[in-house]
Amino acid sequence: MNAESLDGRLLFAIPKKGRLHEKCLELLVGADIQFRRHQRLDVCLVKNHPIALVFLPASDIPSFVGKGNVDLGITGQDVIIEAKMEKHITEVLQLGFGKCALQVQVPEAGPIQTSEALAGKRVVTSFEVLSGQYFSKIDDSLQLTGENRTKIEYVGGSVEAACALGLADGIVDLVESGDTMRAAGLHAIATVQQTEAVLIKSSKPKHEYLEPLIKLITSRIAGVVAAGKYVVCEYNILRSKLHAATSITPGRRAPTISPLEDEEWVAVSSMVEKSKTADVMDKLVTIGAEDILIFNLDNCRV
Repeated sequence: MNAESLDGRLLFAIPKKGRLHEKCLELLVGADIQFRRHQRLDVCLVKNHPIALVFLPASDIPSFVGKGNVDLGITGQDVIIEAKMEKHITEVLQLGFGKCALQVQVPEAGPIQTSEALAGKRVVTSFEVLSGQYFSKIDDSLQLTGENRTKIEYVGGSVEAACALGLADGIVDLVESGDTMRAAGLHAIATVQQTEAVLIKSSKPKHEYLEPLIKLITSRIAGVVAAGKYVVCEYNILRSKLHAATSITPGRRAPTISPLEDEEWVAVSSMVEKSKTADVMDKLVTIGAEDILIFNLDNCRV
């Protein structure tokens, strides 16, 4: 593949490995972005759109997008701040996966149990910028100066082993399930930042002619995200109970209400959050709703 084959194409950066990679591939399939990645190449052409996918380390994607080298990208919110690119990129869409927390962790049985107690000591992390910002505020509030301020040391991997090896008094690391943290004898004492995967674009795009395509892809991805988050709930309810019913199922904008042959009854169709389905059905039964049906969504436009 040469540079000419990329001319006029929207460049879309995707994490090449790690916690976000597989979810991103599922998202592309759901959005009908068709491609075949040959021999683990880091650039491949999309078959059904003028798009080229660029597979990059997630930590590099904010810089590539912010500087306009690629037009769109998917990465974590934490990585954007760590790369100091917040002012150079626009967060287009939260994607609902890759959710985790950047947390301060210390040995569970140790004497340090608050961030204030850890301030001034040694902290190992892969997130120097976020950790530095967090502890700088604590150091300032405690009026720590010079050598007494918290010492942030960068480690690229196996951060959770730092305390056991005597390299640190505490660490700052991402926590998803918490299994790795507990296995290392650590527990969280504070959260620096909640994070999830986001779709981003440059705040100053170089290729204005690509905006219609960016809007199309964003709409498709938003539909896939919504389809994973929502179900359609349909039921019949007495007209006299309609106000109570629609307060339970207000929908994304408003529910669809259809008359039935029995004028005292109506049919209601509404999108509800998948995680709240059981609770919604229970409440509908309580007010007298009947024939309650739940339909999963393969895709949608919202």
